[in-house]
Amino acid sequence: MKLFEHKPFDARAVMGFGILNGISIGLLNLSLGFNSVGFYQMTKLAIIPCTVLLETLFFRKKFSRNIQLSLAILLLGVGIATVTDLQLNILGSILSLLAVVTTCIAQIMTNTIQKKFKVSSTQLLYQSCPYQALTLFIIGPFLDGLLTNKNVFAFKYTPQVLFFIVLSCLISVSVNFSTFLVIGKTSPVTYQVLGHLKTCLVLAFGYVLLHDPFSWRNILGILIAVVGMVIYSYYCTVESQQQKASEVSPQLPQVIP
Repeated sequence: MKLFEHKPFDARAVMGFGILNGISIGLLNLSLGFNSVGFYQMTKLAIIPCTVLLETLFFRKKFSRNIQLSLAILLLGVGIATVTDLQLNILGSILSLLAVVTTCIAQIMTNTIQKKFKVSSTQLLYQSCPYQALTLFIIGPFLDGLLTNKNVFAFKYTPQVLFFIVLSCLISVSVNFSTFLVIGKTSPVTYQVLGHLKTCLVLAFGYVLLHDPFSWRNILGILIAVVGMVIYSYYCTVESQQQKASEVSPQLPQVIP
């Protein structure tokens, strides 16, 4: 459809990135399967500080105190709104730890690969998806059979089931595309902040449209999270403008009296 220009680049980097992405998706689903919903939400909250830590250690990226404070407020609010019960088990904890680490690395790689090889989000998605799909196609049915004693290929696929599978795939493609686009244009941390905004919206829409049970704790948590997001967005904008100004200043012509 000529929506983007095909641009092949480092095959080894693409293969490693695609496989890592597939593994991180599988681990996140396993984490949800072996843990309570409350502990799974804690796992998602841990992605932001883990990403900040990895970018600080390996990429020497500096996060100002204002950014750190806004992220702390955001995580506190999301935690109050979403975390209910915390049931720990060894296997679930190990899977959660692996899920957090692989997800952080995959999201950081999404940003660095796009900038290093000067490719768009669509080009990276196009190149890496076959490896990601193959990884999940190999691992998924095997783990399903091991955990549930059921064969996914023996399921009776009616036209209605196939319709919802195709619909789910189309939605997933749009989610993947928006994920790569956001991370490529901003940063992995900003993408996680956006993800927590999604969590708050899910809670709010669930209450308004589906009349899900809602408490003052949920409302308080969402309000605190929104405050954290606003502060984060404000300081990100301010620091971005300051950085652009500092980059332009040395390039201005000097006036000799």
